[in-house]
Amino acid sequence: IVDAAMNNLIRPSLYQAHHEIVPLLLDERPHKVVDVVGPVCETGDFLAKDRKLPDIQPGEYLAVTGAGAYGQALSSNYNLRPRIAEYLVDGGEVRTIYKGQTIEDIFQEFEI
Repeated sequence: IVDAAMNNLIRPSLYQAHHEIVPLLLDERPHKVVDVVGPVCETGDFLAKDRKLPDIQPGEYLAVTGAGAYGQALSSNYNLRPRIAEYLVDGGEVRTIYKGQTIEDIFQEFEI
């Protein structure tokens, strides 16, 4: 279970789009076939199925590549989940291209 969910990248759930998922810690751990799923309580909350990945440990980061315009533009606040930050990797440079939201950002949209 990863922190990102179907509300952050709907394409795999919606029509089985393929995005490479790469651990940022590259090492020689053995790989196994896994499903990469999110924390939303929905059967469609997955980013990938049947992928060969190393044994990822809590706190490790994964890069979901090729999201491009399909990430933030198609994301939602389903289940009151904040939109996540997005980064652009260009050669050896990493830049934040969308800062993401906090739960406070979402609550500011409501008038109660």
